[in-house]
Amino acid sequence: MGGMWSGGSAPRGGSWPRGEVATATAQPVCDCPCSRRRLVLGEMERAVAAAEFNILLATDSYKVTHYKQYPPNTSKVYSYFECREKKTENSRLKKVKYEETVFYGLQYILNKYLKGKVITKEKIQEAKEVYREHFQDDVFNEKGWSYILEKYEGHLPIEVKAVPEGSVIPRGNVLFTVENTDPECYWLTNWVETILVQSWYPITVATNSREQKKILAKYLLATSGSLEGLEYKLHDFGYRGVSSQETAGIGASAHLVNFKGTDTVAGIALIKKYYGTKDPVPGYSIPAAEHSTITAWGKDHEKDAFEHIVTQFSSVPVSVVSDSYDIYNACEKIWGEDLRHLIVSRSPKAPLIIRPDSGNPLDTVLKVLEILGKKFPVVENAKGYKVLPPYIRVIQGDGVDINTLQEIVEGMKKNKWSIENVSFGSGGALLQKLTRDLLNCSFKCSYVVTNGLGVNVFKDPVADPNKRSKKGRLSLHRTPNGDFVTLEEGKGDLEEYGHDLLHTVFKNGKVMKSYSFDEVRKNARLKDSELEVAPH
Repeated sequence: MGGMWSGGSAPRGGSWPRGEVATATAQPVCDCPCSRRRLVLGEMERAVAAAEFNILLATDSYKVTHYKQYPPNTSKVYSYFECREKKTENSRLKKVKYEETVFYGLQYILNKYLKGKVITKEKIQEAKEVYREHFQDDVFNEKGWSYILEKYEGHLPIEVKAVPEGSVIPRGNVLFTVENTDPECYWLTNWVETILVQSWYPITVATNSREQKKILAKYLLATSGSLEGLEYKLHDFGYRGVSSQETAGIGASAHLVNFKGTDTVAGIALIKKYYGTKDPVPGYSIPAAEHSTITAWGKDHEKDAFEHIVTQFSSVPVSVVSDSYDIYNACEKIWGEDLRHLIVSRSPKAPLIIRPDSGNPLDTVLKVLEILGKKFPVVENAKGYKVLPPYIRVIQGDGVDINTLQEIVEGMKKNKWSIENVSFGSGGALLQKLTRDLLNCSFKCSYVVTNGLGVNVFKDPVADPNKRSKKGRLSLHRTPNGDFVTLEEGKGDLEEYGHDLLHTVFKNGKVMKSYSFDEVRKNARLKDSELEVAPH
């Protein structure tokens, strides 16, 4: 795969309802063309409706029965989402602590799945039939959903408040809240938990990506004195390694919150549709070779393959995977001798980027740099670190995760190589090797109204104090010294720390507030305190 040059700026249903099938297959009273056309159109409309996403089927099975389980006369259920702290865990034993999270992706879920008329007669019928068979009993809340369809024309009577997208918030703070806006729909709040909690994925990808950006920034600054090219230092190679096309789009967009290099094209369309950017696209790539475009020439013609590719892309950065046979021979003999004349004549804005793709990541990077350092003129920068000439660089795209990334840049620093020389590609580790447990993403009820009386509720499992939940209505504030604090039991109404940082983003089927991708990136940018120079 490719990866951007890091040397500077660069650019989802089910069958039709049974009664509906009988109607659809009946012969028209009149066999005229118009009648037949209407019949066909009606069948098509029902087919489309059946194939559409159905929020009535997008929940955990047990939630279908929960409307019967709340206390009688419940009129309000209020719940919140957070990335819990693990207070009993010895964080000193962890290489990466993930003490704060990047809030991202809720806007996509609200727009794609919850806004507008999401309930129809056909969807209610579909859900009724599915759940009758699924539970072997009539437990589905047909009356409740029909109420929403009739009173709200299929729009969801809930309100969601959230922190701004891109916000970097310490673990243990409220990130968004959900509550019903109609007392008849108390059961709806936690129905949507399932789909809203899927925001754990973009949050986790964005958080993990940002932590890697912090590592790269520290070492780049320490070994070069500049942050030039930082946004292109970690390229997304994860498209083929994720579970679905949608996962690719969500995950890639989350990485692009922090970086601008990607080969996962799905993220670009998602950002343009659900966030928008001032730039034509939010992510970039370059021409690059894969093993097939090298091995297709045959083992004895690797040099010819290399020469052909760099000639085809002579005026732009080009990445060439060089380990099809022997990465070290490729660097020393082919790039360093046979094709050296083609490399040294390239513009600093169009470097050759050599890609190793096997072996121990740290050892390979160091050995490749050592070989190239003997074949091309190396200079020492102002910080005393070695830099290859601007027409040649290296991208390590194999075995890269947050831990190996740290090891590689630390090893380079110890060996006096500037991070200017390299960029990284990460695939499965960036977009797929993550779970909801990494950041302990959790959604819990904290307040209910029963018989007209508001009650602060919580859970406090004796076996795990980490799972203790918050109480009451919540708000998020900044203290006078800038720290974030979550106020429980409605205490935020006193505005001791100023206004609530949770804003209404969704209400009664409408998206009330949106953020551009540029705003998201601005909110997630690294702070000066996160750029402290790596220790010597």
